Amino acid sequence: MQPNRNLMVRKLDPPQTWNPMVENYLRATGFYHVSKIGVIRGFHPLLATLVERWRPETHTFVLPVGEVTVTLEDVAYIFGLPIDGEAVSGWTDSSGDFVQSQSHAIFGREPEVSSSSKSYIKLGWVRRVRDAEPLDTEDSVRRYVRCHIFCLFGSTLFTDKSTAYAHAKYLPLLRDFDRIHTYSWGSACLAHLYRALCRASRFDTKEMDGPLNLLFVWAWERMPCIAPVPRNTLPPAEIPVAKRWSHSARTTAWSSNIVVTFMHHIDYMQEVNIYGSCEFYFQILTLRF
Repeated sequence: MQPNRNLMVRKLDPPQTWNPMVENYLRATGFYHVSKIGVIRGFHPLLATLVERWRPETHTFVLPVGEVTVTLEDVAYIFGLPIDGEAVSGWTDSSGDFVQSQSHAIFGREPEVSSSSKSYIKLGWVRRVRDAEPLDTEDSVRRYVRCHIFCLFGSTLFTDKSTAYAHAKYLPLLRDFDRIHTYSWGSACLAHLYRALCRASRFDTKEMDGPLNLLFVWAWERMPCIAPVPRNTLPPAEIPVAKRWSHSARTTAWSSNIVVTFMHHIDYMQEVNIYGSCEFYFQILTLRF
């Protein structure tokens, strides 16, 4: 591992605050919990340490206490995403006609796309479209929610290295509003994280994308020795557990840690925490559609 590798994305921010009028619609789609996560500040030395422990052959982190990994249950616990249902799959069409037709169906207007790739839509434009919705009709509310979910795709769940765009390939999955909740979005998010970790583990990779909020919160919950603050100083855990790590304070001493420091903490770690609360398992089960 090169200690000066910068594997951070530019930011780990979810979409801006959303109108509480659409709460029931967000609940119906399965994206209410993940929408409640605030800003989580990552730390590139910690990310580099985790990537150094990742083994692409087994999709696990190799630790002194054994091999561990982020699981579907972790995704449900940390993000509150549905983990049962249909696979998130489909065709990838980069043609202008596809992007325009799908955007009209989802957003009601032509999109602003990336100048380098016509299949990527600017999240800033999508947010402006969302916030311009009057929310006075069923169609308007549904357009608002679709826009919000699309922003979550680009900023939280399926991020690229810019976090400023999202791929238009996800649009067809949002057309039938009543089917959005039937997809296993948690499985797709976890697969995206695995793929991002495998790419980042290559020696020539300079940056890492993917759902880093999920990775950081998982590491802090499972390995308190590398967390920025003690867990007992945080608000009580609830789904999504990532919410209690948002805007969390961190000491100057923790922020001065380097890769070697985090490696040392992990080397002398005695155990990995597990989620032992029956209440939380019940909450996770209620998220499954």
